[in-house]
Amino acid sequence: MKGREGEERAHTKVLLTSLSAMAAETTTFPIDMTKTRLQLHGESLSSARPTSAFGVATDILRREGPLGLYKGLTPAIIRHLFYTPIRIVGYEHLRNTFVPNDRSLSLSSKALIGGISGVIAQVIASPADLVKVRMQADGRMVSQGLQPRYSGPFDALNKILRTEGFVGLWKGVFPNVQRAFLVNMGELACYDHAKRFVIQNQLAADNIYAHTVASIMSGLSATALSCPADVVKTRMMNQTVSEEGKVKYRNSYDCLSKTVRVEGLRALWKGFFPTWARLGPWQFVFWVSYEKFRQIAGLSSF
Repeated sequence: MKGREGEERAHTKVLLTSLSAMAAETTTFPIDMTKTRLQLHGESLSSARPTSAFGVATDILRREGPLGLYKGLTPAIIRHLFYTPIRIVGYEHLRNTFVPNDRSLSLSSKALIGGISGVIAQVIASPADLVKVRMQADGRMVSQGLQPRYSGPFDALNKILRTEGFVGLWKGVFPNVQRAFLVNMGELACYDHAKRFVIQNQLAADNIYAHTVASIMSGLSATALSCPADVVKTRMMNQTVSEEGKVKYRNSYDCLSKTVRVEGLRALWKGFFPTWARLGPWQFVFWVSYEKFRQIAGLSSF
């Protein structure tokens, strides 16, 4: 009986996590679009003029209209239906397995558990992430007067399978995994630790105030840690094989070195502020929704 109850509670957590992730992703997707375009701006071109997140967003609105900010939303939501439940529920399960009620687990241990949960989730969700990045980059091609590569997410999936093979769906998986480890190491561990610190020191109860402070702290740490890997991931996933069978970057290290050599070290933090601007609201919407849903469902706090 207990086993069945535990299984039902796990299913409930997965469902609530998916709903919260969908709400957060839809709310903050325009910022993610701006970040992706900004990271691709001036790719391997030392003569490219610098631009800002505001300039990129304005250009998207002018050339593609408001819907241009939501290009790639469908695969992004599909990705989170796999990615977020695995990493959130997986982290909580591992945390409670090692130390019941998480009474003495250190921040470094939480960081390691968060990183492992993120890696597992990202490997599974990587194909949807690839389609999302390709579709976001397609909007930039349209704005330059070029023909888009894909008409939609399923067309993108079919063409990638046909031209790059099944393995092609996991292009950029290594920088993606590196980023996922760093993001979840900062995001999950910092949110968990910051929320408990606020509550235990009676700075706030287990409510929206504690969740807001924790989400801001986790968003900042996750962004600072992951931004270089995010730039490399975006560029690796966006590249396609030329007719001669050549690629711009051989691997993530080659992409990293070429980016620094051509554009400078600061290029690794391209999109930092839109990334943080997205992670903060994303985590606020997600965690506030998720904690509230758990309360309604009769589950304990995360």
